Amino acid sequence: MHTKAAQILQEVRKAVVGKDEILTKTLMVILSGGHILLEDIPGVGKTTLALAFSRTMRLECKRIQFTPDVLPSDVTGFTVYNKATGNFVFQPGAAMCNLFLADEINRTSSKTQSALLEVMEEGRVTVDGVTHKLPQPFIVIATQNPVGSAGTQLLPESQMDRFMMRLSMGYPAQTDEIEILRRKHTGNPLSAVQQIATAEELLEMRTESAQVFCEDSILEYIVKLTTATRETPLLKLGASPRGSIAVAALARSCAYLQGRDYVVPDDVKFVFTDAVCHRVLLSAQAKLSSASTQSVLEQILKDTPAPGARRNK
Repeated sequence: MHTKAAQILQEVRKAVVGKDEILTKTLMVILSGGHILLEDIPGVGKTTLALAFSRTMRLECKRIQFTPDVLPSDVTGFTVYNKATGNFVFQPGAAMCNLFLADEINRTSSKTQSALLEVMEEGRVTVDGVTHKLPQPFIVIATQNPVGSAGTQLLPESQMDRFMMRLSMGYPAQTDEIEILRRKHTGNPLSAVQQIATAEELLEMRTESAQVFCEDSILEYIVKLTTATRETPLLKLGASPRGSIAVAALARSCAYLQGRDYVVPDDVKFVFTDAVCHRVLLSAQAKLSSASTQSVLEQILKDTPAPGARRNK
């Protein structure tokens, strides 16, 4: 099935130009059963990315543009009284889908943010004491704009930790932007995206990805990396065990996409920074030295020796 995963990426590239690494890491998160936080300015293709992935796998996609007046019930749903039957009827919220695009999650209230993050963690919603399971697969792609923070409610560190990976698309290269203009002139690039897989096949790919072999030396390497984030004086908050779990799952997905049934250290290196950057906080010492979270994590990767890649099952 990993060949089908490669075909999914090929189709998404028809709509999203020049962001191959971002697309690959997004698919890794999807295969790992996680959720994605896209932190970027408007207009760089975050919504297009989400819609393109939903089309390639025939996923039901819903979107909320978060504002301060969006209520938790808009996300989870609510019950209404049916006079004809005398019963209360559940009206599903926007989260009752396969792929939920939460636009500008930092612009809504903390109560609504908590409702969404609880849904992400539990995979179900509870309304008036009745639990409703979400469709599977269930993926959240949340966005937040780092510029213009007036009137926003930033996610606490404990809630940021719920996202498996934080990514930033950034501006396209000039040649890529020219290609974007060319494709937009001839129509909507999303219309060229074809269905490659189904939701059921995605679940099968998830199962195969989770079965990729990861030997103990690789697991020790992952733990050494996350431990280093807790011990360095440049970070006042290190990565939690949830971070280690995310890195291990993403490394398996990375190997799976490359057609391997075993993890090598390069898989861990490829995903480590983006899987951990939103789980740590810079110390005052790091800020004084103008260090960034990215540079600190890259230095940890350099300083932590990787094990020799062996296939030993």
